[in-house]
Amino acid sequence: MAVDIDRRKVGQPLSRAVFALPNNTMIFHPEPLFDNVIVVTGAVLDGVSLSMRESDPEFSFEPVDSGEATREELIAMLRESGAEVAINFLPVGSQAATEFYAECALEAGVALVNAIPILVASNPVWSQRFAEAGLPVLGDDIKAQVGATIVHRALVNLFKNRGAELDRSYQLNTGGNTDFLNMLESGRLATKRVSKTESVQSAARKRFQDNDLRVGPSDYVPWLNDRKVAFIRLEGRLFGGAPVNVEMRLDVEDSPNAAVMAMAAIRCARIALDRKDCGAIPDICAYLFKHPPVQMDDSVAFERIQIYAGKND
Repeated sequence: MAVDIDRRKVGQPLSRAVFALPNNTMIFHPEPLFDNVIVVTGAVLDGVSLSMRESDPEFSFEPVDSGEATREELIAMLRESGAEVAINFLPVGSQAATEFYAECALEAGVALVNAIPILVASNPVWSQRFAEAGLPVLGDDIKAQVGATIVHRALVNLFKNRGAELDRSYQLNTGGNTDFLNMLESGRLATKRVSKTESVQSAARKRFQDNDLRVGPSDYVPWLNDRKVAFIRLEGRLFGGAPVNVEMRLDVEDSPNAAVMAMAAIRCARIALDRKDCGAIPDICAYLFKHPPVQMDDSVAFERIQIYAGKND
């Protein structure tokens, strides 16, 4: 089952919808897949920012003529589809829409993977609700395979493990997909900045002062398409107070970078269902997400998720 609100996707087979605008990522598997899955209309709520609505006259972020789906209709469709795991990839800042779909997942008896920086798995209230329903919830905010946050954390860890003092740092991100277009609306960025900043803070030996760490989206550059370009800088001191500065540029295709970790999260959610584990599961979340219920060192998180998935049996 696939849910969207764009007229160019709703009613189309998923195999066609994934190539429809405004999707602009690289195509590495052109053969049609999932012809039997038809994209259905969802609910808009706060899932579309003003910048996305106004950016291009060809964009059609409105429900089709039949109108938005109701909560009851989406719950019924989830049940009828036989889905076991739902994944939320709504635009950043979609608080009401994320909570709406989380409610639908709970009512339909479906595990939830929350790939965006709205706090669900790391929110004790939501985690408890999924636990009481006997369902796993994984999140929050997917940590890409080799993305800006995991690279930034690795560099912060390097300073920590080598005994260097880290005084200040930034991570500025630009991109040309609709994720960055959506984030032009600064009011939608609060939880995104919290998620990315806390992920870096948790890797440091001592917490940065508020003004000494800046992490988050910087600008939308249309011609970058699905490329994400991150600029990372760290300033610190070595033995005797000798200065050390590290500056790097990371250029990646954004969607595949996140997709592989999303697939891993879906598989882990299915393992959790099989084992009847419920609520937020720290040993999965810490490796896959920027804002998990419990932050861990990346090497520890990697070991924990391997053990959980049975790799070390």
